[in-house]
Amino acid sequence: MDLPPGCMVSEKQCQKVCKLKKSLYGLKQSSRAWFGRFTKSMRAFGNRQSNSDHTLFLKKQHGKITTLIVYVDDMVVTGNDPKERKALQNYLSREFEMKDLGPLKYFFGIEVSRSSEGIFLSQKKYALDLLQETGMSGCQPVNTPIQEGLKLCVEPNQGSTDKGRYQRLVGRLMYLAHTRPYLAYALSVVSQYMHNPGEQHMNTIMRILRYLKNAPGKRILFAKNVDH
Repeated sequence: MDLPPGCMVSEKQCQKVCKLKKSLYGLKQSSRAWFGRFTKSMRAFGNRQSNSDHTLFLKKQHGKITTLIVYVDDMVVTGNDPKERKALQNYLSREFEMKDLGPLKYFFGIEVSRSSEGIFLSQKKYALDLLQETGMSGCQPVNTPIQEGLKLCVEPNQGSTDKGRYQRLVGRLMYLAHTRPYLAYALSVVSQYMHNPGEQHMNTIMRILRYLKNAPGKRILFAKNVDH
């Protein structure tokens, strides 16, 4: 880490840095140090770190799988091997100070509920917050996310719009597609104009928001005893 302000060093030592021996909560280095220790512990327990997502850890044995994903200091453990899942939870409790919050209900903007049919995922709060932030809470809802047969293009004299806001909205809506895959086509259309959006493109974004207003609590079902 960089030398702290006010540290008296000679001219020859001004380019030196300090070796971090212990991380304190709140320091920018602490999260990296904690995750390094966490990764080492997970590997010691026989878990493999995913190459595509370094926060994902997997363990496969006897035809079963146990997975763990971590975000900052929150984590989700799942899989089809109850004994291994319990063993992992006990191991982590010994290695780190943590609390078991029970069955998953909410993680990273996604709400989880269970029924006799299976597991439902939704992003109702996320959708309502997005409508509130964009001033669309009182908008007139529509039944489809995009107008049928709509042809968008970049016109020479098109009305200008806030490029940064447009890009942020597309990104926020893309995250909603995790539980609303039917938004994929509409989002693929508006994402083509991220570099040079115009008024008609922003109007298309607004229509998607109006569609969300129609049913902000729609859910996706992962049914029980289904192989696909």
